[in-house]
Amino acid sequence: MAYPWFYWALASAFFAALTAIFAKAGLQGIDSDFATFIRTLVIIAALAAFLSYTGKWQGVAGFTGRNWLFLILSGLATGASWLAYFKALQLGNASQVAPVDKFSLVLVALMAVVFLDERPSAQEWLGLGLVTAGVLVLALKR
Repeated sequence: MAYPWFYWALASAFFAALTAIFAKAGLQGIDSDFATFIRTLVIIAALAAFLSYTGKWQGVAGFTGRNWLFLILSGLATGASWLAYFKALQLGNASQVAPVDKFSLVLVALMAVVFLDERPSAQEWLGLGLVTAGVLVLALKR
């Protein structure tokens, strides 16, 4: 695989796995919503430091209404996802919660077909079906 996106996606998967393990360990005895707030503060601080270090701060004057709309909607969806994820981790096993959370990749593909006019190949549909089956097997193991 010589695709740069693939390595970033692998890094994302690795850090998402760490997120589940660290969150499950850190949620003991505290409210999951408040834990999400603490996590968000850490993310804001880390991103501010990263942007400062790399010099990637930029003005927002050039943003369009569409940029703002979809970035705000994405932020709201992310927040809702995090709240639900932390509550699920608090209530369930990480080994069950994480696979169900990753069902989002199937939902992304379906939404991309409907809203972005993407057309997965037969091989991609097969993979999505296998992921769906895997999620069901892992989530319903107990």
